Amino acid sequence: MAKKKKYISQKNDHKLMEIGKLIMRFMNQNQTKLYNYKQISDGIDYKNPRQREMVIQALHKLLANQRIKETEKGKFSINLNIAGTLTGTIDFNQSGNAYVTVENLKDDIFIHSKNVKDALQGDKVLIVTYNFKGKKLEGSVLEVLERKRTEFVGTFQLVAHKEFGFVVCDKKTINTDIFIPKGKINGAENGNKVIVKMTEWKPGDKNPEGEILQVLGNPGEHETEIHSILAEYGLPYEFPEEVERDADKIDRRITDEEASKRWDMRDVLTFTIDPKDAKDFDDALSIRQLENGNWEIGVHIADVSHYVVPGTILDDEAYKRATSVYLVDRVVPMLPEVLSNDVCSLRPNEDKYTFSAVFELNDKAEIQKQWFGRTVIHSDRRFTYEEAQERIETKEGDLQEEINVLDRLAKIMRGERIKNGAITFDRSEVRFNLDENNQPIGVYFKISKDSNHLIEEFMLLANKKVSEFVSLKKGRPNGNTFIYRVHDDPDPAKLEALRDFVSTFGYKMDLANTKKVAESLNTLLKDVKGKGEENMIETLAMRSMSKAVYSTEPIGHYGLGFDYYSHFTSPIRRYPDLLAHRLLQHYLDGGKSPDRNELEEKAKHCSAMERLAADAERDSIKFMQVKFMEKHLGETFTGVISGVAEFGFWVEIPENGAEGLIKLRDLMDDSYTYDKSTHAVYGNRTGNRYQLGDQVKIKVVKANLIAKQLDFKIVE
Repeated sequence: MAKKKKYISQKNDHKLMEIGKLIMRFMNQNQTKLYNYKQISDGIDYKNPRQREMVIQALHKLLANQRIKETEKGKFSINLNIAGTLTGTIDFNQSGNAYVTVENLKDDIFIHSKNVKDALQGDKVLIVTYNFKGKKLEGSVLEVLERKRTEFVGTFQLVAHKEFGFVVCDKKTINTDIFIPKGKINGAENGNKVIVKMTEWKPGDKNPEGEILQVLGNPGEHETEIHSILAEYGLPYEFPEEVERDADKIDRRITDEEASKRWDMRDVLTFTIDPKDAKDFDDALSIRQLENGNWEIGVHIADVSHYVVPGTILDDEAYKRATSVYLVDRVVPMLPEVLSNDVCSLRPNEDKYTFSAVFELNDKAEIQKQWFGRTVIHSDRRFTYEEAQERIETKEGDLQEEINVLDRLAKIMRGERIKNGAITFDRSEVRFNLDENNQPIGVYFKISKDSNHLIEEFMLLANKKVSEFVSLKKGRPNGNTFIYRVHDDPDPAKLEALRDFVSTFGYKMDLANTKKVAESLNTLLKDVKGKGEENMIETLAMRSMSKAVYSTEPIGHYGLGFDYYSHFTSPIRRYPDLLAHRLLQHYLDGGKSPDRNELEEKAKHCSAMERLAADAERDSIKFMQVKFMEKHLGETFTGVISGVAEFGFWVEIPENGAEGLIKLRDLMDDSYTYDKSTHAVYGNRTGNRYQLGDQVKIKVVKANLIAKQLDFKIVE
């Protein structure tokens, strides 16, 4: 009987602890607000009398532990006076240690691996801080307030002769294995790659408990690894049936009634220029010469907003995804194929609804007039970049005259942009030739040529001018809410470090003001072309830049040198462009400025999904590079040191872009020390130096498909 009472008491305590977590999570949303128990009960959805009684008990426990305080009778708030407690997001490194990022705090708080408690990568945590040995500020996790995620990808390991096992997560930043009890294995076999859901982590238990949701296949197999990458980042590779059904119901007809509400430009020469393997064409250019000798250039963008309407499941799914994801062997689209590759795709010889920015330009590429609105077009021709480039270089072929006019105007606009502070990073991107089984049989680099720059300049023009049109009235900000693509100024400390470092190679940088910095960076990037240090300095210059994000605050785009800039030209594959279309039409219709806070939340979500997509794309490239290099095991290459860390350095092979790690412990000639300021490691006895940008001869010794990692060895 006593045992039963003890069990009931423990169960009750555990329940109150869970309710306490819900209360803290709810109250943390607004740490300065006062709440009574009814507001708290409603906030955590504990509304019946029995549940409200449990809430009151949990509040008493939180009061006793000084986690909350009773500011007025019956009104509670977060206790912000607990010595050294902070709320933030935890980020693990591969060693198992972590850092917690706290809003409005300049430096992250270090958390030793023994003090991370049950926190996992990306969780929102409550920490207590203290001075370690009287100097460095450190912290310990008190409680996980909110899980970032509960589903993970890993390899199932069945314990021999037992009916349970563990899932070892793929990402080394997940600092624990997940215990899978009998009955939760769901058909997984030893060694399978799986998706696992963490179901609970009881206080005092070493490992969380979970269940296997899906078996992905055997590690190392192509489909298994690609699906693992998508699952790891929570990116769906199929659309729900109801979304597909919704898309299939769309009226694809171009009707006279709808066309009559638009500028009908079907009689104006229009064409697309895209990669040869493109399936969705979301932008087209039209061109005609006016009687006054000026050029009317139309930038026509697929009118996705005509088909994808707010409040529909199609729009909900598009917002959830926020972006298309481009892996090495496939596209995971934001919109179902019927939209992205058919209805909205500006395919040749088909009438299409578009949203357009139409400019009248003189021969100096100066804008004389501009117009924004909905149109209907007819694309006369589909060009690949290679075909357009051929017309630019040879001045021969159909429509060569029109393409060369566009090229000439684009070059003037590009020159003006650079003169006004745009920075010209022009790095090549690695691509793979795949056979019918998606095996890599070759590597090539995507290099931007005049035809690429032509399209880029007119897309930049449309993006910039749409943003200015919405945001300015007679040249002054009008306060209209809009979604911008912003790129903050570089970190001054990183720029100073770059200036000091490149000075050792004889390069100078002027950091006096924003314009001088941009000029210096452009000069630097030009001067290092073809030099041994080119890769290193380009890499460091890129790292000194901020990351571009979406925001409702028009702080400008540093890299492009624009005060106002938005994404407008790719609504098939980017949700922010779709939002920009809707907002532009809203203002064209005379609408008032909508709520900024709601749009800011959407901007943050789109930025976060863009980062996930970029990480997934990077992982798929790493996987394919490792797969490609498998057949080169034991071969030697000349590479360039592309990154340096405390435990080793990475070497990139220029001809195929593959990057491998050389661990310091494998350098047998000396013991080496890392010098952060020079991006180098030095031999303590010999003085040997391996520095970012140095050429080295390496041998490929290991290709780990599961870890997506190559190991190299220095060849003397």
